Amino acid sequence: MSKVNREEIISFLDDYNKDDITIATLGSHTSMHILKGAKEEGFKTAVVCEKGRDIPYKRFRVADEYIIIDKFSEINSEEVQQKLRDLNSIVVPHGSFVAYAGLDNIETIFNVPMFGNRDILRWEAERDLERKLMTESGIRIPQKYKNHRQIDGTVMVKFPGARGGKGYFVASSPEEFDETIAAMLHRGWIEEEDIKSAHIEEYVSGCNYCIHFFYSALKDEVELLGMDSRYESNIDGLVRIPAKDQLDIGLNPSYVITGNHPVVMRESLLPQVFDIGDQLVEGAKKLVPPGMNGPFCLQTLVNDDLEVIVFEMSARIDGGTNTFMHASAYSYLLFGEFMSMGRRIAREIKSGKEEDSLDKVIT
Repeated sequence: MSKVNREEIISFLDDYNKDDITIATLGSHTSMHILKGAKEEGFKTAVVCEKGRDIPYKRFRVADEYIIIDKFSEINSEEVQQKLRDLNSIVVPHGSFVAYAGLDNIETIFNVPMFGNRDILRWEAERDLERKLMTESGIRIPQKYKNHRQIDGTVMVKFPGARGGKGYFVASSPEEFDETIAAMLHRGWIEEEDIKSAHIEEYVSGCNYCIHFFYSALKDEVELLGMDSRYESNIDGLVRIPAKDQLDIGLNPSYVITGNHPVVMRESLLPQVFDIGDQLVEGAKKLVPPGMNGPFCLQTLVNDDLEVIVFEMSARIDGGTNTFMHASAYSYLLFGEFMSMGRRIAREIKSGKEEDSLDKVIT
């Protein structure tokens, strides 16, 4: 099946009433603050929502229009797409949208103008592409192991896609890898076909910082908008147990993200942060044009040598931006007003409209 035709997307955009644009998204992940930010910039908003899951959007009054469906994957239907186009919608993708709509569908049949670069979404989902983008951008990342038989020290094991940390585990030997895989299959956390795509990398010990950037294609500028760290179950509960008791209870650690909290980094590390963001943006322009347009996140660890090491990226708005639905320390420094990531997206769309350059910020 052929890819979504950019000329067709631009033709839809050309037919839109630019004074009546709706910012739309799928009702999950970061949708509440995407919609709130859109309203703050004067846009109408729409949410595509599963039946019975519309209550938060109504209670918080963030959506003007509701497109109710039986299951999230129906966002790909021609009926829903037409409703979105009739509303002059620009869709903002997030992790749940990618998971439920499906990358293949986003690339081939989802014919609605989308904020950012739809082609780059695959580069976060497929570990080898993610690794290629970061290495060719000159970014320090953990060493990769070809297969579990090469494990000769502590490693982190991950699986493809946006899983919110579910299924991640630590192993120190091939035998421990096999035992954990068997336990996860038993729990239904992974399936047999996941095993061959397991990504095994060096375990880096350090403090976790998830760094939220925004690249403005209109200004050709990388902005640092916020940082968060994650609450992960059950590892955060496990480390609160004394070490002697951890061994006794025999609990396998897991890394399922259950929440986020805002953080700031020591100021002397910020030059590294900006360098990494700039490098990734320049690399993405070359490898996946038009590049890393809009929000992206780098999940990092800072070791005791004060080195910022990137272990994962999100090539769209990340769930940790929910920690600054009003402002972070960094977005306030930059804008001098409340500026969430959702509002920053809406402001870029607004600027694109005012400058007659919307084609630069959508695909």
